[in-house]
Amino acid sequence: MAETVTEKVDQLSDQMAKQLNGNDEDNEEIEDKVDPWNVTSNSQTGVDYDKLIVRFGCSKINAEILTKMETLIGQKVHHFLRRGIFFSHRDLHLILKRYEEKKPFFLYTGRGPSSSALHLGHLIPFFFTRWLQEAFNVPLIIQMTDDEKYLWKDLTIETTKKLTKDNIKDIIAMGFDVNKTFIFSDLSFIGKCPEFYENIIRVQRSVTFNQVKGIFGFGDSDCIGKISFPAIQAAPSFSSSFPFIFNGKKDIPALIPCAIDQDPYFRMTRDVAPRLSLPKPALLHSSF
Repeated sequence: MAETVTEKVDQLSDQMAKQLNGNDEDNEEIEDKVDPWNVTSNSQTGVDYDKLIVRFGCSKINAEILTKMETLIGQKVHHFLRRGIFFSHRDLHLILKRYEEKKPFFLYTGRGPSSSALHLGHLIPFFFTRWLQEAFNVPLIIQMTDDEKYLWKDLTIETTKKLTKDNIKDIIAMGFDVNKTFIFSDLSFIGKCPEFYENIIRVQRSVTFNQVKGIFGFGDSDCIGKISFPAIQAAPSFSSSFPFIFNGKKDIPALIPCAIDQDPYFRMTRDVAPRLSLPKPALLHSSF
């Protein structure tokens, strides 16, 4: 039966009302997508970091923790902290407590070499990490995840190695303390350090395939290299991975400055660490 004019008008009125007032079904809120390989937001203002803090279960950096840091180091905190560019953390208060008690910790950050030079966004964590190293006078580990880029990008191993060397030159130019900084490439280092590889397989045995799928969203068609890679990024979180730096000590925790998209790796690491009788790494997250 053909629609009457009145029925048609009613339908159009309903459609206009949905557009003006919102429709729970059509306008259901879609969360920002933030993982180590994709960052997307449906909002014109970008990623909602407050919601991300709640979703990831981390803590917002507040005035109290910044005041504590300034008291301990005897100087103002970096403007990246004051301006909220580094905006959340995991267990930063425990690292500050260790520093106050004159107990050691170390810094760990990294770079996935997928371009021949670092742009400003890449440099943000390194600018901040250099300040942390100077302010706290601690060792720094920098991991070059060239194996990751080979697995995820359409690159040859030879190209990835070249990009690694180019990126390391940029990082060295940042001015880190040469006596307290160790930069390594996964492709060249893992086979030379048994302790590092031992921690990789400890992590691998502690995480199931279902857990990795849940954390990182891997699918059945992803190569097995991707599935095993998170354990490689987890291993530098532990001082026992570098016996030639920490003299075999296993109880020195890491503080990891990184962009918030890298957090899934270290949520996994923090979950595994107690089962391996190793300290959980602490984190400082930057925005994009």
